[in-house]
Amino acid sequence: MDTTASERRRRSPRPDVVLRGPRWARALLFAVPGIWLGLLIGISLIEAPLKFTAPGITIPLGLGIGRRVFAAMNAVEVVLAVLLLVALWRACGKPRGSGGSSTSGAGRLWLGGIVAAATLAVKTLAIRPLLNQRTDLVLAGVDDGGSSWHYLYIAADGILIFTMLWLLVAATRALLPAEAGSGR
Repeated sequence: MDTTASERRRRSPRPDVVLRGPRWARALLFAVPGIWLGLLIGISLIEAPLKFTAPGITIPLGLGIGRRVFAAMNAVEVVLAVLLLVALWRACGKPRGSGGSSTSGAGRLWLGGIVAAATLAVKTLAIRPLLNQRTDLVLAGVDDGGSSWHYLYIAADGILIFTMLWLLVAATRALLPAEAGSGR
């Protein structure tokens, strides 16, 4: 007797399909990482490096613009992080302890949300204030610029870019049914 693909899926539900919360929460699990990823690419990878190649942009002017742009970006990132954590709570429930839940769809999503929030906290509360002190010295003419703190900020953005991609994949896997016969 030949069974249809939908019958096979019904009999063998995918174990990591865990998102059963409100539609708005499930939608935010796609929208927030996508928007956040676009913000990171647009500002950190495109705007910041190009700013200093524009005609007439001096180092002090570029630093002043950069300071405002990254302050605004970090404020938007905080809002996105809160939205992401609220969406995770509503779509997946509370995060589980260390009892192996990180292998479930909800566990992977929560891990990504926590990594994103923690990385953002380090970036905005620790690295950015140190960069601001450094740019104050450059603007005062005391320092010539160039700081290892920039590399840490870039690394934090790299972690966030990877995490947003990971969250998009994890949310897709958690919401979409597995194909029949794929074993996943």
